[in-house]
Amino acid sequence: METVTAKPAQAHYSFFQGVERSFDLAAKYTRFESGILEQIKACNSVYQMKFPVRIGDKIEVIEAYRVQHSHHKLPCKGGIRYSMDVNQDEVMALASLMTYKCAIVNVPFGGAKGGIKINPKQYTAFELEKITRRYASELVKKNFIGPGIDVPAPDYGTGAREMSWIVDTYASLKPGEVDAQACVTGKPVTQGGVRGRTEATGLGVYYGIKEVCDVAEDMKKIGLTTGIEGKRVIIQGLGNVGYHAAKYFFDNGAIIVGLAEHEGGLYNEKGLDIYKVVEHRKSTGHIQNFPGAKNVPTSADVLEMPCDILIPAALENVINGSNAARIQAKIIGEAANGPLTPEADEILNQKGVIVVPDMYLNAGGVTVSYFEWLKNLSHVRFGRMDKRFSENQNTFLLKSVEHLTGKSVGDTERSLILHGPDEVDLVYSGLEDTMIGSYHEIREALLSIGSGVNMRTAAFTVAINKVGVAYEELGIFP
Repeated sequence: METVTAKPAQAHYSFFQGVERSFDLAAKYTRFESGILEQIKACNSVYQMKFPVRIGDKIEVIEAYRVQHSHHKLPCKGGIRYSMDVNQDEVMALASLMTYKCAIVNVPFGGAKGGIKINPKQYTAFELEKITRRYASELVKKNFIGPGIDVPAPDYGTGAREMSWIVDTYASLKPGEVDAQACVTGKPVTQGGVRGRTEATGLGVYYGIKEVCDVAEDMKKIGLTTGIEGKRVIIQGLGNVGYHAAKYFFDNGAIIVGLAEHEGGLYNEKGLDIYKVVEHRKSTGHIQNFPGAKNVPTSADVLEMPCDILIPAALENVINGSNAARIQAKIIGEAANGPLTPEADEILNQKGVIVVPDMYLNAGGVTVSYFEWLKNLSHVRFGRMDKRFSENQNTFLLKSVEHLTGKSVGDTERSLILHGPDEVDLVYSGLEDTMIGSYHEIREALLSIGSGVNMRTAAFTVAINKVGVAYEELGIFP
């Protein structure tokens, strides 16, 4: 009789334990003693609340959370999500990732996250407003919100509308606080928001991948030329992040060969016009049956089709141990949170695929949130002080050059040269500089650690080093 040896059961990690596992892999490449590392890992404050709200003719008890992971820098920063999947473990994990994300992109915040366990689609706007305002008042009561304490932002299921309700509630409970607008970010522009926030995460994905593709040494290793132009790109998810990432890739010469949504996908090796696909979806309710493209039955199938760059911008764990070996992309950009499992990470690392981790690549949102916070504290719109000065200086220089050369530039070139920076120009510039600088910090860490380590571990190493130094300099250890 043949003896069958049972395979050892694969360890199951909760979301927060998974983050801690990644942390531990990177911690050994840092110089900090175990006590400091344990402090960095730990969630400093966890606030679970339940509060009653009248919905229709009955009272519902709403479950909600706010977690402040790290106080090494204040305020804490992180979004608020509305979802039936919200639980304490998820919020703790997302808060911890915010700490590391902020450290990687040099944004001076500690990490935080919030969540309300509801399905927002089941409530009217009036009912959502009541829930949001009550949640905000609970945060105020426990001192879990404020421009210098904890600054929420939109996340899954929330947006500018919910942020405007929160800031109004906060201001009404804190009369006379001159910086009240800075208690949240992601607000409408009319309520103190910043131009460029809506597209910030998708644009940050584009800037990050562009910088990866501009490093000739790394492109040579995977058999690609430098630059974005001509690269074949597949994007999963056409929500806010996926759409804007696709738009910027398309506008800058990449070939969008595949798109995937929950209803299925499209593939065309000659390329898809992202604007026409979006119009098609608006008119039909889905992306399939787009003229000239091949229908793909499921979103998962699109991920495995030929491309140079794959951008999963929708769900968690879409690339895992069962499909990672069939992925043909040479660069994977994690626009979503956690689209790769640890097993997929190992498989793709062995294949030599460059996996650009989410904790860096989707940090465009928190980077521009930082700009909004600065705008609210300074009480002046970016560009207001120097736009006209720049235009006048540029006009003087152009006239001088034209006078000396005896030649005039064309109207298009003239308008570009004379243009002084608007708020959105400065936001884009700051975001691009942030993504470029942060990528090279991660790459340098990767090179210094050596072979066998992926970019995710390098990113964690960079983050741990920055947070550890901050804790040391605080002098809080007797």
